[in-house]
Amino acid sequence: MVDFRKWFPALAVVAVVLGSAGSAKAQTPFGCQTNFGGTPLVRAEGLAELVGDVVLNCTGGTPTALGAIVPQVNIQIALNTNITSRLVADPLSEALILIDDPAPAQQVTCIPASGFTSCPIQGVGTTGNGVNFKSGGVPNVYQGRSAGTSQLQWLGVPIDPPGSTGSRTIRITNVRANASQLGTSSTLIPTQIQMFLSITPFQSLPLNNPQQTVAYVNPGLTFSLRTATSSDTSSGVTFLQCVSNNADISGDNTKALNGTLASSGLNNVTLLARFREGFPSSFKRRNVAPLTSTGGAGSFSADSSPAPNNQDTPGGICPGCVAGQYFTETGFYNQSFTATNGLNRAGLADHGTRLMLRFAGVPAGAQVFVGVYEAPAGVSLAGTTSRVRLISTDASGAGAFSAVSATSGGIYAPVALTGGAGIAVYEVMSSDPLAQENFDVPVILAFTSNTSTNTPGLGTATITGSFAPLSTVITQSSSAPLPRFADTPSSKTGFIINACSTNLLFPFVTNQAGFDTGIAIANTSLDPFGTKTQAGACIVNYYGNTTGGGAAPAAATSPSVAAGTELVFTLSGGGGGVAATPGFQGYIIAQCAFQYGHGFAFISDIAGQKVAEGYLALVMDSTASTVPRSKTASEPLGQ
Repeated sequence: MVDFRKWFPALAVVAVVLGSAGSAKAQTPFGCQTNFGGTPLVRAEGLAELVGDVVLNCTGGTPTALGAIVPQVNIQIALNTNITSRLVADPLSEALILIDDPAPAQQVTCIPASGFTSCPIQGVGTTGNGVNFKSGGVPNVYQGRSAGTSQLQWLGVPIDPPGSTGSRTIRITNVRANASQLGTSSTLIPTQIQMFLSITPFQSLPLNNPQQTVAYVNPGLTFSLRTATSSDTSSGVTFLQCVSNNADISGDNTKALNGTLASSGLNNVTLLARFREGFPSSFKRRNVAPLTSTGGAGSFSADSSPAPNNQDTPGGICPGCVAGQYFTETGFYNQSFTATNGLNRAGLADHGTRLMLRFAGVPAGAQVFVGVYEAPAGVSLAGTTSRVRLISTDASGAGAFSAVSATSGGIYAPVALTGGAGIAVYEVMSSDPLAQENFDVPVILAFTSNTSTNTPGLGTATITGSFAPLSTVITQSSSAPLPRFADTPSSKTGFIINACSTNLLFPFVTNQAGFDTGIAIANTSLDPFGTKTQAGACIVNYYGNTTGGGAAPAAATSPSVAAGTELVFTLSGGGGGVAATPGFQGYIIAQCAFQYGHGFAFISDIAGQKVAEGYLALVMDSTASTVPRSKTASEPLGQ
């Protein structure tokens, strides 16, 4: 019995240890695991790209005692590139923290009372799962503030441990990043945007995995030019100065383009400018608000931008979205939030993705028109169901949505040119985020030929495609547009206006020793083959000398030679507006301002009594020439 009593102290110690072990096992330490709410592709051209949400999943700990102040922490994030979220009330940001993903009707913003920098919350007791942030009427939406070019912070965020049977989430959303700053990867692994989280005091909110990949950077746009039959063109479209193109609208925007630029075809379109998504969802509309219906199934008007709807479902199935995501330029947005500190504007984009055409080097006297809508399937232009709309903007492509009024049948509009340069900007009104799409917009060149006034001018016009608006603001801003893009242009040769010309060589002519030469130059652009007729003058250049070793005559310019007519003259007597050049002997090069010119020379003694010889002029630099000296591709014709 004595021996048994000796064991009581030891058994008591064992009981205490076992009890303590059981209690420790029942109480889970408070801690959070970092997860990403999705890792989107973002555009390498973008200066303000929405990255994926980061979610902290927290468990364990002991809820705050009844009436005690819930522990508060400071949460700070940093990216490996500049943060470009909008400052809606500088230094306060549109970037938000949501606690426990409250439903839209239960979202309460933290607006600190006078004298407070945060929103203190009292605990509800150590039993249960702590404060009910989802529907308890307590603040569950907290606003970030700028803490540097690549950092944001949230001060005094209350985090009540949910106990061993609950969980708590902390969602970081509306963070925008300068993807252009990082560029694209030269390896098979895409460039990543990384987020680094820091929490103080760290004892209040222990955190695992403080570093997360929140986006991958990919090129967002490919630009090309195509013909109306949808074949790529890398060298542009060539026109002749002496042949009018779409003259019916040149200088008169009220006229129809031969009445053809409609659903029946695109036969008068010069080019199709193609914008191709670098990846699905690269092109985004502004917001999920539906476009105005035009009555038919799936038909809508792209002529106006609807007032934005809320996009306020955090991390769940959202109304109006696709595959559980909004796929718009707007992030998390609840317009019912208070206007205090700009919270009612948090997440809202200024517009949808914009696509810009920049024209440069357009010759004087030429006009450029573009479709106000895209050309679906390369065939028709229509106001309903068009995915893009031509809008009026500032020079960078920024500004509120303002549809450009169409002229001439309601399907295209002129591009305002200054010094041969101008822009056309389209806003994406609708897109399929689950498909990699092409948007083709028609480009039309118009001019009326007048070679006597050198109209249109000669030259090469380039067309550059890019995102818009373009910006140099690469940090957080209260005024820079969302979205915005770095200028990474893709320039192509659009069209070329060449002189109409034929260069003819008469290798021997003479008006010496009793001989004379007659010359005929025919403008054969009038033919039964449907050739567009041309007209222009000929410059007659003389190389040789006159009787007694005198200098060759100066070059002479003839009057305009009409299609289907000839310029005829002799050296001795001239003719056709070309002055006589008595005593000249040598060779002649005639530069005629029309294609399809051909020449004939006839040499004989006076009256042709003794000897006569005729020959065809040599057409210089045919299309077969590999090293042209006249820079003109003339009509190939065997001599």
